[in-house]
Amino acid sequence: MLQRKWVLLLITTYSLLIISCSPNNVAIDNSLQKYFDSNQVTGTFGLYDNGTGQFSIYNLARFKDSSYLPASTFKIVNSLVGLETGKIVNEKMLIKWDGITRRYPNGDTATAWNRDLTAEEAFKVSAMPYYQEVARRIGKETMQHWLDSLKYGTKKISTRIDTFWLDNSLKITPDEEMGLVKKLYFNQLPFQKRTQDIVKKMMLQEENANYRLSYKSGWGFLENGKALGWMVGWIEENRHPYFFVLNVEGEHNAKLTPLRLNLLRSILKQQDFFEGKR
Repeated sequence: MLQRKWVLLLITTYSLLIISCSPNNVAIDNSLQKYFDSNQVTGTFGLYDNGTGQFSIYNLARFKDSSYLPASTFKIVNSLVGLETGKIVNEKMLIKWDGITRRYPNGDTATAWNRDLTAEEAFKVSAMPYYQEVARRIGKETMQHWLDSLKYGTKKISTRIDTFWLDNSLKITPDEEMGLVKKLYFNQLPFQKRTQDIVKKMMLQEENANYRLSYKSGWGFLENGKALGWMVGWIEENRHPYFFVLNVEGEHNAKLTPLRLNLLRSILKQQDFFEGKR
């Protein structure tokens, strides 16, 4: 009798898993194509309504089946591992500027990077040197342990410890990026609650009476030289979270810094966000 109950439980659990992954909870939204076309980029966008379990996705194949370098979205994981291992003491931990003047990928002087920064400041301005130093302090063996534990993308560190998330060594799908931030929001990652709470605090970018917008951006280059941009995070209205991932690809000289955020805001506005009505 006991064995029969276990069999029934396994069948029920398996059935629930099938339902959660079925096409019934995915709506394809081709109306978003105009935003990509008008900006002369290709890409994908996914939105997950945690309350209903419904996905709204533009370009499903790219969202689920194509992997890309995470670029600066990896600062989410780098921060989590740094905090968990004590290499980042807290969000106020300062790393002094090494005096080397660095430039953004478009050639402009990276004035926001070329100074002493705290972890929180470095996260907000996406300062590559700060997080490269954090990765070096963490070390390859420890970082690999956490990539394996998180099942993060391809889990590969086949190049240097301070560049592997930037040089196409490590890759991840947009779908996997969404899974990560959803687990982070609900403190479901294998880190202490304090660690996850600090990273969520650093991800908060906009807050007012109508909404809270949290994200991490990313900007890098594919093997073919084309530019890749990310916006990964969530928006909360009436204390209800919606998780999103935006992935855009354009020409090498595409101005992805303003484009990513403008594209994200346009898409979210079309879906009635920002006014507290969701």
